[in-house]
Amino acid sequence: MSGLKSLSPQPLWSYFEEICQIPRPSKKEEKIIRFLRDFAERNGLKACQDEIGNLLISKPATSGREKDQVVILQSHVDMVCEKNNETVHNFEIDPIKPFISDGWVMAEGTTLGSDDGIGMAAQMAVLTATDLSHGPLECLFTVDEETGLSGAFGLEPGFIHGNILLNLDSEDEGELFIGCAGGIDTVGTLKYIPESLPAGSFAAKLEIQGLIGGHSGDDIHKNRGNANKILNRFLIDASKLFDLRIADFNGGNLRNAIAREAFSVVVVPHSQKESLIVEWNVFASEMEFEFEYAEPKLKMLHQSVLLPEYIMDRDTQGRLLKLIAACPHGVLEMSSRMIGMVETSSNLASVKFSGENEIVLVTSQRSEIDSRKQMAAEMVESAMMLAGVTVSHSEGYPGWTPNPDSLVAKITADSYKKLFGNEPLVKSIHAGLECGLFLEKYPELDMVSFGPTIRGAHSPGERIDIETVDKFWKLLVDVLENIR
Repeated sequence: MSGLKSLSPQPLWSYFEEICQIPRPSKKEEKIIRFLRDFAERNGLKACQDEIGNLLISKPATSGREKDQVVILQSHVDMVCEKNNETVHNFEIDPIKPFISDGWVMAEGTTLGSDDGIGMAAQMAVLTATDLSHGPLECLFTVDEETGLSGAFGLEPGFIHGNILLNLDSEDEGELFIGCAGGIDTVGTLKYIPESLPAGSFAAKLEIQGLIGGHSGDDIHKNRGNANKILNRFLIDASKLFDLRIADFNGGNLRNAIAREAFSVVVVPHSQKESLIVEWNVFASEMEFEFEYAEPKLKMLHQSVLLPEYIMDRDTQGRLLKLIAACPHGVLEMSSRMIGMVETSSNLASVKFSGENEIVLVTSQRSEIDSRKQMAAEMVESAMMLAGVTVSHSEGYPGWTPNPDSLVAKITADSYKKLFGNEPLVKSIHAGLECGLFLEKYPELDMVSFGPTIRGAHSPGERIDIETVDKFWKLLVDVLENIR
């Protein structure tokens, strides 16, 4: 841990190291909020909290800049809690364990929480710095960004007071974001009838591991494998070759992460045991060839297991497998407004057997255009309903429509060019940011989002590029100096 204290800039990295010690799963942010309130009190800074739990810490302007515009710095306090199967970690009580590897900071077997712990650390560094020039500052720390955007939804009118907001929740250094996709979740529940196992049955656990996964917005266009889809391909084919019955299917976890791992417990007659394993090994070879470059660490495992108590009925099994095959996953449309950007996508996030004899499928749809977002959700709903699934949608959240005339975006772009000698890319991001919801409450806000380079967000491979954190900090400091 002490290694982070040798990194530049300090004290940003020291604050990030402290943040790693504080458990902060979505919807369970009490410890990190208490940590930030104590931080404000120790440093003589005013702090207030709204009813939903968002925290605002204010810092007066430096001498001579009291009449400048109020600038809001914003990040979210929660993190995605994902770990490798073999990693023993309780995200509610255990600290994250970061380490340095080849110019990156990552965590031991878990998500790092640089999304958006690095934004929080930057805010804390600004709040305690004595050598910066800036106008009045408000640092907004929002809750529950990752699982429901509850903090942004619940942000009260009048809680923040400026018209300029710097969102510190982006993951590509050298890119400035002036727009983002909106999103909606579509969830399907499929009931099944448990049946007794035929006599002379054999049970096997088939497992997909080692996929990269990643953020369902930032990484959806990178042709990464979806464990649910891959496993389902085999189950459909094997159902045609064998008297295969499913006892369990468990794949993926979070709605905003591409499924990295999945397993299924299947039952076949004992006489088909060897043929099933041969077919699985053949399929594994085909998948290793398909994903040779996109997923070099793909593992496809099998093992015999104890016979389960029951299997799902044959009719529901057939409808489930066809639904997973038909359910859209990946890029649906590219943008015609911002060339090279994904406009609309869908993520088949998780498929899980749950209690009360039901299977729950969780998907998420994104688009920068609200009508296209609804179209994608209806596409998923239609596939689910044709399979006899009960469907529900989340409330959803709006996109942030790009404003090419944004003054703060121009100031930020000018600062970047002055500091680093080249033009930043000004674009929209397919991931969801809280900015769209902020605009609903504060329509006069002028916003820009930027950050260091983060890769593998929402997966245990999450890592942050050390060199870009220094550039991120220098850019933030210069932008604050130039907003008058």
